[in-house]
Amino acid sequence: MKIILKITAGLLIVLLTVASCFSCKNRTRSGTADAAGFYHEKYRPQYHFSPESGWMNDPNGLVYNDGEYHLFYQYYPDSTVWGPMHWGHAVGTDLVHWKHLPVALYPDSLGYIFSGSAVTDRDNTSGLREGTVPPLIAIFTYHNSKLERSGNTGFQSQGLAWSNDRGRTWNKYQGNPVLPNPGIKDFRDPKVIWHEPSGRWIMILAVHDRVHIYSSPDLKNWSFESEFGENAGSHGGVWECPDLFPLAVTGTSLSKWVMLVSINPGGPNGGSATQYFTGDFDGHKFTPDNTSVKWMDLGTDNYAGVTWSGIPASDGRRILLGWMSNWNYATVVPASTWRSAMTIPRKLSLYTSNGDYFLASSPVNELKNLRADSLPLVRQGNSKTPNGITIKGDPGLSRSELDLDFIATGADTVGIALENELSERLLICYSALSEEVFIDRSGAGDASFSPRFTGIVKAPYKAGERISMHLFVDATSVELFIDDGRLVMTSVFFPSENFSSLKIYPGRNGNLLQKGIVYHLNGIWQ
Repeated sequence: MKIILKITAGLLIVLLTVASCFSCKNRTRSGTADAAGFYHEKYRPQYHFSPESGWMNDPNGLVYNDGEYHLFYQYYPDSTVWGPMHWGHAVGTDLVHWKHLPVALYPDSLGYIFSGSAVTDRDNTSGLREGTVPPLIAIFTYHNSKLERSGNTGFQSQGLAWSNDRGRTWNKYQGNPVLPNPGIKDFRDPKVIWHEPSGRWIMILAVHDRVHIYSSPDLKNWSFESEFGENAGSHGGVWECPDLFPLAVTGTSLSKWVMLVSINPGGPNGGSATQYFTGDFDGHKFTPDNTSVKWMDLGTDNYAGVTWSGIPASDGRRILLGWMSNWNYATVVPASTWRSAMTIPRKLSLYTSNGDYFLASSPVNELKNLRADSLPLVRQGNSKTPNGITIKGDPGLSRSELDLDFIATGADTVGIALENELSERLLICYSALSEEVFIDRSGAGDASFSPRFTGIVKAPYKAGERISMHLFVDATSVELFIDDGRLVMTSVFFPSENFSSLKIYPGRNGNLLQKGIVYHLNGIWQ
């Protein structure tokens, strides 16, 4: 493979002949993806989780147990469009490589299996343990389509299932539903946590345009505690997939409670998005620091994200996974045997600014293990690189990580363009003049499948003297982390062929790229 590094201001062309270090051999895993012919289709991500076939949406039941990260997800195995929901299932030990397991939960006479959560019942509060191993407990929403069609508003309720063999087989509780519907149309997506100060289980539940909070001593009997959200945050659509957890404030001895709430429609760039609140929680009521609108990800394609339970205190991280799509067009994107992927796992943190608390997201460190090689973009011995850098002839850019650091001053626009041989282009830049970050996917490939597939995605942002851009590109997606994740934008796109060229935009003044490294990444499937 030949890669040309062109530095126009210095009129220097360096021809690099790169050997097998750029071959990006796939990582192996236990599973059947290669044997079945999956994971080689057009548009298929190579290091993001996606189902072998069928439809996938929300991540569910994220729980760490006995050395394994469990990833359950909304799944319809019989089609590539939404249908009767199941819980698909995968496990991994490093947040990066995944092994597919059989479907965990199937629909039954009480309804489809909608979104929910899972916990390890270490003290056997449920009484469902067999033997000495703590059971895994799944709490999920039953969606009864027959009741829905009949006009009965109580068609959603909460059910329980348990596993005594590390999540390999599941039993549904005979007393389901454990939380019947009180007569509310949208009554779903339970996230359950253990609240140590009160010694009880807490459930946060999406209820139309707000959340309800319940408590339980045993995961089977639930009592209403409070509600939140009637006059808080964004109300452009229905509230879904809430989460509630404590998080330390970086650089302080403080800890705040964070509430995530996904909303559809009403996102800042159209369709689906996730908002958040910070505040205090006493085991009964959530008290917000303020009720302003704050978005976790200002791109178009990170929805229904929730965090793993059970991560040991010795690790200490709060790790989130989101569904990398948007209900504006999720069912019609041009995939073949499967639809949808998850975001990369992200570590969450809190920081303070102007007396308020804000959520930051950063890629988990385990992703560094996928790096196959690196290509520095800044010349050795020179902290500045002349204007107009390009890399050409490298299809591996479509499975890459980019770490860039620019000076951001005056009226300059800095960033990158990814292009292919068909002149399709994805543009990712920061404008110091307009104080915004934008992803322009209008010329990045097929957009004919939906008029709601927005071309230019924007987010307001005021950088300091420098701005860092950390990007993960995988076939049809980009995840952009600005300044250690203080701004995050996720967007999908559908190029006709792999991107193979990279151009750096260092601004009209030139010499603004201070740091630049491209990593090619290994895939995770056989």
